[in-house]
Amino acid sequence: MADLPEGWEARGRPPALFRRFEFERYGETRVFLDAVAALTEELGVHPQNISFGTTYVNITLESADGSEPGSVELDLAARINALTGSVEP
Repeated sequence: MADLPEGWEARGRPPALFRRFEFERYGETRVFLDAVAALTEELGVHPQNISFGTTYVNITLESADGSEPGSVELDLAARINALTGSVEP
């Protein structure tokens, strides 16, 4: 697999990318979730799974065909990383 964006790890079957994002306050978590939703709607590519709590968000990215995550998923992971710099409640 290509170099992964910072903070992301390769996991299991089917092959996937996973990252946990942590925040200090619930408001930051909500802003991040809304930004991820807007980004994925814009790109037309969506995470396989998102789970969250008060101060964290877990995101799993898988390729549409079940193969190793490719350039689309790696680009989405990098773009999601970029959202963390703009999170303010």
